[in-house]
Amino acid sequence: MKFSTKIFNSHSKADGDFFLEMKKILGFKPKNINIYKKAFLHRSLNKKDLNGNPLNYERLEFLGDAMLGTIISKHLYNEVPDGDEGYLTKMRSKIVSRKHLNELGRDLKLLNLVESRIPKSHFGENIHGNVFEAVIGAIYLDRGYHYCEKFINQRVIEPYVDIEQLEGKVISYKSLVIEWCQKQKKNFHYDVYEDTGNDELKHFAVKLSIEDRIAAKARATSKKKAEEKASKRAYFALQNKIEATQS
Repeated sequence: MKFSTKIFNSHSKADGDFFLEMKKILGFKPKNINIYKKAFLHRSLNKKDLNGNPLNYERLEFLGDAMLGTIISKHLYNEVPDGDEGYLTKMRSKIVSRKHLNELGRDLKLLNLVESRIPKSHFGENIHGNVFEAVIGAIYLDRGYHYCEKFINQRVIEPYVDIEQLEGKVISYKSLVIEWCQKQKKNFHYDVYEDTGNDELKHFAVKLSIEDRIAAKARATSKKKAEEKASKRAYFALQNKIEATQS
């Protein structure tokens, strides 16, 4: 693939600084630093290569997501020989949850390297996890599966993957609340509406009602986040009842 000469082929102090920063993040030397530069280009730049193809991290993010899932799946398959398909899938979902990936990207301070026309303060939380996956995709293209596995072992599995702790980790409070309501044959519904208020970013408010009584309220920058936030509050308010039916 031919990359923009202006963006990728200059040999400046900035290139040297970027190389050293990537070496620190990766734990090994990159071979083709240009691939890693692409992992930090936001689509708002509207950059294109010489063939007119978009230059941003999104395709690398797609590849990195697949590689991460594959390597985590292999680890779980080896570590939990008695785990069935459903169990392994559930554990993998906990490890590669968007919240966890965002935490990983934030810990590595990847946002500092992102090039964008949008102020970084305006990005949502998912930018951290998206770029983390793009970096994994870049590693795979640059150094292959072995180095990709090495990075994921070092940055994800060794410091964070504890099977016993993961078994008790909640992925979605909304799923828990809905499952409980359905088992108990309780009517429930989420009422979501736009609530900008005085906030600079658009917010949504949600009311979670169970048996026509408001169980919890919450606000967030997306409908999904607002529903999850309200569900978490409802879960802890009803925790004794929910756990009693699970025992």
